[in-house]
Amino acid sequence: MASFTIALIEPDITTVAMLAAIETVREQGYDVETIELAEPELAIEGLANGSYAFAAEATSPALIAIEQGADIKIVADVVANQWAVYAQDGITSCDELDGRPFGIFSEGAVATAMVREWVGRECSEGVEPEYLVIGGSDVRAQALLSGQIDATALEVSDVVAIEATGTEMHRLVDFKSALSEVHPQTVYANGTFLEEESEAAQAFISALVDENDKIAADPQYLIDLVETHLPESADENLEEVAQRYVDAELFDAAALTDENMQGTIDFFIGAGILSEGMSVDDVVDLSFIEEARG
Repeated sequence: MASFTIALIEPDITTVAMLAAIETVREQGYDVETIELAEPELAIEGLANGSYAFAAEATSPALIAIEQGADIKIVADVVANQWAVYAQDGITSCDELDGRPFGIFSEGAVATAMVREWVGRECSEGVEPEYLVIGGSDVRAQALLSGQIDATALEVSDVVAIEATGTEMHRLVDFKSALSEVHPQTVYANGTFLEEESEAAQAFISALVDENDKIAADPQYLIDLVETHLPESADENLEEVAQRYVDAELFDAAALTDENMQGTIDFFIGAGILSEGMSVDDVVDLSFIEEARG
C-alpha cells in the first residue's frame, strides 16, 4: 500500500477530523506520516514539490500557488465559514461602525477581506470603520472584552470564551450566511499524487468525509476527538464550543461544489488576491468527495 505524508498547520479543533481520518487509513494498512508546520505557505511548498500528499488550512495560499502553476488541487472542505462579526453591546448595525475602532489581524488576512466585503455590501455609502491591526483572534477578543475596540471578526472558540466571562456582545453578521459562497479553509492535495495513488487518496478522503459526518451527528464525538488527539486544547469551554460547531453545521468535508468554489475564487479575485480569469476547473477535483458520498 502507498506511503504518503500529510502536513498539518498548527492543529486545532478544526483539524481533529483529519487526525481521526489519518488513524483510519493507517488501520487500513497505509503508511501515513504527519508533519506539523507553522505556516500554510510551508505546506504549499511541500505539496507543490511532492513532499506532501495533503494539507489543509487557508484556501487563499493554495489558490495563489495554483495560479502560479503549482500542481495542487482542492479536494474537500475543512470547516464551513465560521467567522462572524461581533460588536460591543448596543451596536446593532453596520452603519453604527462608522469611524469606530474595528480590530483586524492584518490588512492581508482573509477575515479582513470578508469584513471589507460585508461593509461594502451592507453599510451605507461612505461608512467606514477605523481598522486597527491588533493580531490574533484571541488578542482581538481580549481587546473587545476590554473595550479597546468596538467590533471584530471572531471564530467560534473566541466567542465562547468571551461569553463565559458574562460580557454582552452583539453578533452583527454571520459570514456562513452572509458570505455563503466563501470557503476560507479547505483540504488540498498534490495533483500527481491524486492521479498516481488515487486509491490511497480515495481512502483518506472517504475517511475524512465519514469523520465529518460523525461529528455533525453528535457533538460528543467532536469532544472525544479533541480529548484524544489534542488533549492540551481541551478546556472548560470545549463542550459549548463543540455544540456551537455542530449546531452551525460547520463540519462537512463534502460541502464543496463547483458553484461555491467558483464563488470562493471570485471573492478572492474581488479582494485583489487573485487575478481575473481563474475558474473552478483550474483548482478543484471534487471527484473524491463525490465518490465518498456514493
